[in-house]
Amino acid sequence: MRKTRFLLPLATLPATLLAARSGNSAADTDRQFRDMLDRNEITVLIDRLGRSLDEGRFEDLRGIYTADATAKTPGGRAAGIDAMIAQASRNHSDDRKIQHVISNVLIDLDRGTAEVRANLIATFAAPAVAGSLPTVEFALGETYRFDAVRTTEGWRLSRVETTPLWSTGTLPL
Repeated sequence: MRKTRFLLPLATLPATLLAARSGNSAADTDRQFRDMLDRNEITVLIDRLGRSLDEGRFEDLRGIYTADATAKTPGGRAAGIDAMIAQASRNHSDDRKIQHVISNVLIDLDRGTAEVRANLIATFAAPAVAGSLPTVEFALGETYRFDAVRTTEGWRLSRVETTPLWSTGTLPL
């Protein structure tokens, strides 16, 4: 018995599978596929934001935020990417270990813009004593709210605002 093989262009496979499974029209399926790609790109930006803050890679914010982005956080307010980099540098000292755990990213798309909500737990640890791990001095739970826009370079965040929900310990100065 001879086997017949069907080959589809790789880029159409996810859309084809979605259409077959959902019973949607090709146009609906294309939109769903585009929305999935957009949500993934925005989620990656937020993951990169956490890494940039954790590792003190503040110049990386230029590839995450728009040039005119704004921030309103417990660390202050900033308008423009240079001011945001300066604020991040002030609030994330080199001698402390800081970890940002970002979860439950929800994205509402509207053509070339998006509203994003996520949870954040930021943990601040004291400098390590030789031979031991750093100890936690302060932890903060917040809600992140972002605005995102599609640019010629891809999606970028244009606004961040946080709402503190709880804290424990003493904020290091």
